[in-house]
Amino acid sequence: MSAPRKRTPVLPQKPKEEVNKKALIWIGASFVVVVIAVSLLLILS
Repeated sequence: MSAPRKRTPVLPQKPKEEVNKKALIWIGASFVVVVIAVSLLLILS
């Protein structure tokens, strides 16, 4: 008698989700620009 075969998993393993670095950079840069613009408006007014 042969050894029973190992069954492959029914659901494939999902790869780990990678963080979108470009999106984080754009969000951070836009946040900094908004903060600088608001502070300039408050100082000049």
